[in-house]
Amino acid sequence: MTDIPVKKNEEYIVDIIDNGYEGEGIAKIENYTIFIPGAIKGEKIRILIVKTNTSHAFGKILEILEEADIRIQSDCTTYKRCGGCSLRHIKYDATLKLKQNMVQNLVNKNLKNSISVKDTIGMEFPYYYRNKAQFPVGYSKNNEIITGVYANRSHEIIPTNGCLIQNKEAEQIVKYIVEFMKKHNITAYDERTQKGIIRHIVTKVGIKTNEVMCIIVTNQKYVPKEENLIKELSQQFPNIKTIVKNINNKNTNVILGDKNINLYGSGYIYDKLGEYVFEISTLSFYQINPIQTEKLYNKAIELAELNKNDVLLDLYCGIGTIGIFASKYVKKVIGVEIIQQAIENAKRNAKINNITDIEFVCGDVEEILDKLVNIDNIKPSVIFVDPPRKGLDSKTISNIIKVKPQKLIYISCNPATLIRDLSKLELYYNIGQIQPVDMFPFTHHVECCSVLELKDCQ
Repeated sequence: MTDIPVKKNEEYIVDIIDNGYEGEGIAKIENYTIFIPGAIKGEKIRILIVKTNTSHAFGKILEILEEADIRIQSDCTTYKRCGGCSLRHIKYDATLKLKQNMVQNLVNKNLKNSISVKDTIGMEFPYYYRNKAQFPVGYSKNNEIITGVYANRSHEIIPTNGCLIQNKEAEQIVKYIVEFMKKHNITAYDERTQKGIIRHIVTKVGIKTNEVMCIIVTNQKYVPKEENLIKELSQQFPNIKTIVKNINNKNTNVILGDKNINLYGSGYIYDKLGEYVFEISTLSFYQINPIQTEKLYNKAIELAELNKNDVLLDLYCGIGTIGIFASKYVKKVIGVEIIQQAIENAKRNAKINNITDIEFVCGDVEEILDKLVNIDNIKPSVIFVDPPRKGLDSKTISNIIKVKPQKLIYISCNPATLIRDLSKLELYYNIGQIQPVDMFPFTHHVECCSVLELKDCQ
């Protein structure tokens, strides 16, 4: 076995030669890779080695000896501990370039054809953009009820004050509930003992409508002073249109349980994307940053060059957002999604927007696509896919290749699985463009939209 050229708990001076997938700095000593969170390409840094293994090590910044000109003083006091905004120490425009480079590096390493990744589409005001917030409720070391965010890679709650990516009103609502709990001796959930009442507070906000949904996740059905809380919240925050109690009494990291009890309002809120109205429920997935989502969807539709003869298959359709967006350009849309409530929302959203040339099918994409192709003999000319982070399974890819749609539009929240899947498709498709969109400013995450066109020989 090759000797590791660095030792744990020893200091070294290194040059940062690149930035990695999560924004971390990369240095090398005798061709041995060291990852250093918070470091920027071009910097010279004194580091402490905190962990080693045979292939790489992790270092911690002790002193920045030569600073990159894109480094800025972070405007958040907790970002290093919470891990939510791993790029808050970098100028915003430079984070866009970093994300483009990250995607380009994956392309260069994994695709046969040479493709230049487009400049990342940024956000004009990259603050307070999240329309969904999930606040854990627990106890401090002093046994005081607190809420905030989990520390990076742990379940320790870090209190936050004025998070720069969360919706401002959402934070105010959560603080109000915590103060109500303290006043009326309502207990918070303790993960160690699995006792206590309030586990999480989840908010969803319609960015264009200002409508707010408040979900109180509890460990039991009975909550003391529940009626008083509902009355006070609805009076104090008129934008709250619905309050839902979600019961989760399982010992699990999953935030929401299976049972919802409507305490106030309809159980839904509404938001607008472009010219369309969308209904949002407790369980339905809705893009976290609707302002950038509009840009992403408009770019996807532009790249697809849709026409009125096209039959569009929308896989992983969620509540039907992009299928509804695209419906006016095509002959017919068929959306597929595994979550039943999302399909019900999608059907309601089509009805709300008076769209008739669209249908939604509930089921696993792998199985439904197989049925549509091999039994129902549906031959879509365009397929949109927007899969979860794990990307497309091999059966879905083989079915897409079998169907041979003229165009495939692949929207992805994970560049690594996107490029992996494109490498399997490039034998049959020309990859015309890869367009990154900054859906999550100041985090290392980046959304991509890629357009693929069937090769003439297929």
